[in-house]
Amino acid sequence: MAFANSDRGEFVVGITDTNNEADPEKRWKGKPNIEDFNQHIQALQSITPHLPFRFNFLASKGKPGYVLQVEIDKSSQVHQTADKKVYIRMSAQSLPLTDNEKILRLNYAKGASSFEDQIVPGVQIESLVDEQAIKTFLQDYSPKTDPIDFVVNQHLVNVVTWEPKVSGILLFAKEPSAIMPRQCAIKIARYETKEDEPERDNLKDTFTIERPLYDQIHKTSKKITEIMSSISIWTIKGLNTVNYPPEAIWKILVNAVMHRDYSISDNIQIHIYNNRIEIISPGKLAGYIAGEKILEVRYSRNPRIVRTLNRYKNPPNKDMGEGLNTAFQKMAEWRLKPPQISEEGNYVKVLIPHTPLATPEEAVLNFLDNNETIKNSQARDITGIKSENARKNIFYKLRDEGLIERAPGLEGPASAWRKIII
Repeated sequence: MAFANSDRGEFVVGITDTNNEADPEKRWKGKPNIEDFNQHIQALQSITPHLPFRFNFLASKGKPGYVLQVEIDKSSQVHQTADKKVYIRMSAQSLPLTDNEKILRLNYAKGASSFEDQIVPGVQIESLVDEQAIKTFLQDYSPKTDPIDFVVNQHLVNVVTWEPKVSGILLFAKEPSAIMPRQCAIKIARYETKEDEPERDNLKDTFTIERPLYDQIHKTSKKITEIMSSISIWTIKGLNTVNYPPEAIWKILVNAVMHRDYSISDNIQIHIYNNRIEIISPGKLAGYIAGEKILEVRYSRNPRIVRTLNRYKNPPNKDMGEGLNTAFQKMAEWRLKPPQISEEGNYVKVLIPHTPLATPEEAVLNFLDNNETIKNSQARDITGIKSENARKNIFYKLRDEGLIERAPGLEGPASAWRKIII
């Protein structure tokens, strides 16, 4: 249960812990028949909600009987014992959660409950229905309806108190951050560096985008494009403005806005470097989504937001689960390495590198097809390899194969390589 409530895991019944038996040979405590594990499997099946698990019976040559291996997947639900206790996995311990607020946050993190349905007390319905955002949206909405009917029918307000829900504020309030109990804007930072950990001096500019979600997505996309148009890097064709597939940036941005955890009071952070873009959104991967499954499964933490955005005349999302798949596909079509998705604490980071799919050797030779010489610093741009020694080894390998040679007359920092013309 603790594994399912956390990030998955596995255990084996029939092998003792090391603190009970130091001799590895004596830790095997197999049972004669696989039927002897029936009670264990029945116990797993009795947990509610249903526990996502798989099991195997393992045997070992020279050791008697079988042991039971159980793999627990990450779950989209919060599981509890018969006496209503909730456990999570921390390091090598299964610890109970006794604080109701922590249990609620676990529900939000897993997507079992959505913060988008929380009522924002003290806010009037007029903050939604009198704003231009909802009027513009309803101009193309079918069937024709007025703003009050729409927010009521779509459950964007509480019909008893007439106070808006989080989803309604995010979608249609003029400045959601001003009336939301959480930060929910997008912060863009431009760093003039390629380093993994930039210094304060590398920060060139910052921008904040605070708008209803549909406008927020479009204004952020426009600002990213504007910033990238001012960045030049070395490519295999020479010094050019940095370009990424527009669809890839768009899909990853939309995914971050739609599926972030709005219960966490923080903004989406977009960091634009000379050689990459990082989009960091609050919240872990929702539900049963794990790193290797992220392109295979669909799970929406904020279904009302996703559904409403999909109803725009020109929706930012098709609601077909194609978002990240399209991003990966477009990066491949542009012969760029795929995005890298990782969980870092309570955040999901998508790193979009500007690194060719070609091998480093191919990238160097392609560069020399379009340019007379190549320097070590240029090789860093086109290969994405940060180690100076590793880049030198690429030059030495091509030299030993008789494909390149030192450019004459260039020494020290100006030293370069050129292609051997046969």
